[in-house]
Amino acid sequence: WTMQIVTAQLQEVGVPHMVWPAMSPDLNPTEHVWDQLKQRLDARTPPLRDLAELHVALVEEWNALPQNNIMRLVRSMRHRCQAVIAANETKYSDPSYIAGVTFQTLP
Repeated sequence: WTMQIVTAQLQEVGVPHMVWPAMSPDLNPTEHVWDQLKQRLDARTPPLRDLAELHVALVEEWNALPQNNIMRLVRSMRHRCQAVIAANETKYSDPSYIAGVTFQTLP
């Protein structure tokens, strides 16, 4: 239901829909935070009816997200990257190269 509200609003203001293939959502902690927010929004009763209600609810749920959940996701990135590299064994198996971006591993 939340997606329908957002889609309708985007269409109303003329934002074009782009088909965007999933690259690797497991490597993006932001995707997991959005998933947590969506679950919290979907659990609300009564269901959200419009963009104004969605906005208020989203801010409330964002403020209620436990900070330790977000930090846990960020701290899990090293393990996630290593797991993807180990699973794929591609030419990009060098741990400093993922998704075309070279980065330095932090201690």
